[in-house]
Amino acid sequence: MLDELKQQLDDEIERLTHELQVVLPTAIRKAVEHGDLRENSEYKSALERQQFVQARLNHLTRRRAELSKIDLAEIPSDRVGFGSRVTVRDLKTKDEETYTLVFGDFIDLDTGQISMASPLGQTLLGKKVGDEVALTLPRGERRLKIKELTTLPEMVKQD
Repeated sequence: MLDELKQQLDDEIERLTHELQVVLPTAIRKAVEHGDLRENSEYKSALERQQFVQARLNHLTRRRAELSKIDLAEIPSDRVGFGSRVTVRDLKTKDEETYTLVFGDFIDLDTGQISMASPLGQTLLGKKVGDEVALTLPRGERRLKIKELTTLPEMVKQD
């Protein structure tokens, strides 16, 4: 999983770097050729995209650096931590959901990835199979029981 995350970040960094160094300069050059820059929407749009891409690249580079510092030996093998895939059962509805805890602000609910910094991520961190947790939400409290846990060290051993 760790290598997969690094590869995803590397791929996006490479794509955005190409856009920043090749695609956007070409778009800006073409927009400049149209003349008056004060009313040139193509020029303004290209500059805004350039700023966005640069900010995104900075963010991804920081996340990539964080991933490089991870020492698998420091990640618990029996508790929820970074990279853990955890299945929880809602004690009220009996619904089960599976999440994978990831770094930073990354959240992709379609694939079940949630940030360790999110309220749910914070609630699950350090817990074991069988533990019950309470998550306070604006619409009330949600009680969950941890049913299954696969930690990052376990996943790496399987590869």
